[in-house]
Amino acid sequence: MNRPPQLAKDRREGETLDAAGIADRRSGRDRRIHERILVDWAVDYRASDTFLFAYISDISAMGIFIRTRTPEPPGTRLNLSFSPPGGPAMDLEGEVIWINPPRDDDDKSRQPGMGLQFVDLGDAQREQLVRLVRTFAYLPDEEEVVGTC
Repeated sequence: MNRPPQLAKDRREGETLDAAGIADRRSGRDRRIHERILVDWAVDYRASDTFLFAYISDISAMGIFIRTRTPEPPGTRLNLSFSPPGGPAMDLEGEVIWINPPRDDDDKSRQPGMGLQFVDLGDAQREQLVRLVRTFAYLPDEEEVVGTC
């Protein structure tokens, strides 16, 4: 399924606290360091000896969201393999940072799945990833690719 990329909405709820313990009341995209772009790409991933298939819902320079009804627990490292349309295959490693467990309600806006942060990227992988994201969204050249997903 290929659809035009769009900016993604933040799925996480709640407040974060700064170093002084003051709640950060910024919402959604305002809390993000890196812009997320909506995509619909197939991804193969491996956790330990288990090989699974799912779809990437959004991507940023630092991470992805994988739609799945069986998310891995936070802290799990996954080997990822995906081929963006028109681009070379990417083999990366990511760590599950947060999950949206499946729910028994009628809220279709909350996709079950897991948010991953890319880890242990080499310089070439980082550059390939940044180039990929820039093909779908404007990212300033001076933007640093550090931080969280």
